[in-house]
Amino acid sequence: MAVDRLSLEIPDRSITVLVGPSGCGKTTTLRMINRMVEPSEGTILLDGVDIQKQPVNTLRRSMGYVIQNAGLFQHRTIIDNIATVPRMLGWGKEKARERARELMERVGLDASLAKRYPYQLSGGQQQRVGVARALAADPPVLLMDEPFSAVDPVVRKGLQDELLRIQEELGKTIVFVTHDIDEAIKLGTMVAVMRTGGKLAQFAPPDELLSAPADAFVEDFLGTDRGIRRLSFFASAGLELKTAPVVAVDATAEQIAAVSTPDVPYLLVTDPEGKPLGWSEPDDLTPGDVVTERLLPYGRPFEHGEESLRAALDGAVLSPTGWAVAVDGTGRVVGVVSQQTIGEAIRSAHAEGHRAGHQTGHHTGRRTDEKVAG
Repeated sequence: MAVDRLSLEIPDRSITVLVGPSGCGKTTTLRMINRMVEPSEGTILLDGVDIQKQPVNTLRRSMGYVIQNAGLFQHRTIIDNIATVPRMLGWGKEKARERARELMERVGLDASLAKRYPYQLSGGQQQRVGVARALAADPPVLLMDEPFSAVDPVVRKGLQDELLRIQEELGKTIVFVTHDIDEAIKLGTMVAVMRTGGKLAQFAPPDELLSAPADAFVEDFLGTDRGIRRLSFFASAGLELKTAPVVAVDATAEQIAAVSTPDVPYLLVTDPEGKPLGWSEPDDLTPGDVVTERLLPYGRPFEHGEESLRAALDGAVLSPTGWAVAVDGTGRVVGVVSQQTIGEAIRSAHAEGHRAGHQTGHHTGRRTDEKVAG
């Protein structure tokens, strides 16, 4: 039995991710929503209406569908691939192509690719075409079956970011299948963890999933570093930054002395525009003649207020000084923060979340609502 008595309500205008090991029924569940697989029993409601009461072709044309390796028509140009569903719905050729051009821009495809064929595009570009094609008729529901699993990690991250950007603009109801828990946590508004046999193990927002797994199966599936992952949901905006240890590469001896403090054994050297170059002990800095090759690496800077405590901690761990560099949106340094301060912020965030949970009576558990893609 591929899916066993699954009861799930998918919220509107959000991304619901189905995740689990191979053979747990996540793709079967997705395909039941557009009737590529017919359920042997039970009811699937779309906006309160039984999907069995709609003609199957009408139902499928009302939903976008994106699969692994894009599934493009190799004999059609990119613009005509994207225009496929609008043409099937009776749109004129020029209207459909104009819609395709709009969507190429929306998913980050250069207009010069319009007359090329799928084999002339990279894997990442083909997946963007697949997303554009699925959005072409402006469907309220978008089904995505492991769409990014066949591309390399760098391209995959770019596609994930692009999907989140598009979703913020369009607000579709998206059901997304993946076997990658990190992808599920990054993309999902809600995450449904399924176990072998098609049973729902837990249905919860990513933060709740990481903080309170329903059972040993979910905990094991999440992996041993779920605490680190959870830091992605804690903002860095409240971190107390120090600006004193920051000095420009062309600073004078007096300026270097003025920013040297006993509580920070290093100084962060920036270029004339305020962007980080590296760390140095104060005594090793020669005013007017800083040798940048001798500076200690500054790790990975994080954008203060925009990125999470996970990014801040990563920056501190990557720096040999144990201090993370905070920058603004232009890459200019706005301050530095120690591992100790980040640790205190993490403990405060945990405590605040614990208090909020008690006040609201919120708990983790299984959802028993009957509806799919509602």
